[in-house]
Amino acid sequence: MADPVRVSPAEIYQKVKDGKVLFVCGYEDDARFKATHLEGGISFSEFKKKLPSLPKDQEIVFYCA
Repeated sequence: MADPVRVSPAEIYQKVKDGKVLFVCGYEDDARFKATHLEGGISFSEFKKKLPSLPKDQEIVFYCA
């Protein structure tokens, strides 16, 4: 497994806008997700539902605020 790579917020914002990454809130609590939701982000529970069908090369960015 590759080591995590540090990227700038501007780079991630552009990738989210372009639909190139899956932008996931790292909090499992849905109330916390609602309180810290960022544009383009999905909840951790939604991510878990999508996980089995995601392509192996899908870029995923987790955030917490």
